[in-house]
Amino acid sequence: MKQLSDFTDFSDFRTNSNHYLCHMIIKSAEFICSNTQISKLPPPVKAEYAFIGRSNVGKSSLINMLTSKKGLAKTSQTPGKTQLINHFLINDNWYIVDLPGYGYARASKSKKADWSKFIHTYLDKRESLQCVLVLIDSRLEPQKIDLEFCNWLGEKGLSFVLVFTKADKQSNLKTDQNVALFKKALLATFDDMPQYFITSSETQLGRDEILGFIGSINQNFEIPDYKS
Repeated sequence: MKQLSDFTDFSDFRTNSNHYLCHMIIKSAEFICSNTQISKLPPPVKAEYAFIGRSNVGKSSLINMLTSKKGLAKTSQTPGKTQLINHFLINDNWYIVDLPGYGYARASKSKKADWSKFIHTYLDKRESLQCVLVLIDSRLEPQKIDLEFCNWLGEKGLSFVLVFTKADKQSNLKTDQNVALFKKALLATFDDMPQYFITSSETQLGRDEILGFIGSINQNFEIPDYKS
């Protein structure tokens, strides 16, 4: 079994409760660039947090909620709209990285392959990436594609946490049931359950917890060695 603690150590963060280690105020949030080429990304001198999930999981809405900047990340009724690696600079200090959603059926096989290649290359090679936030629709029972992606992160030794979205769309009991089912499914291949957040872009549930989590990691960020 994969030992989650071998590649991520967030044991000090009680991210599935109302406790967070530091309060972060978002003073600025701006779009910096979109890319399909890793070589054209900003220099890896600031901490980065990658947001990814199945198409239509509510990623853009979550990013806008976290930054309190409506329209920062473009939302769409059409799943799979994000097809680029988008960098947003927060407080002139760290990046939210909006990655293309996975699993949208209308994309061609070649397009899916292209997306998969550069997403995986970014996740595996980016020196300043601190954590991957994997978004999971809290209304659904465990989806194979989400579990497979988490397993890939585990195999690569990449730090990740889970973010369950759209909790306002159902009862707390139903959300808790689906989180428990996902935990059970993930523990088939992992020895430990990753840290997780329960969120709602509508009610701002989970906002302070996620920002506190990021802020605490930022306190210990050191600029990595990299080839310019």
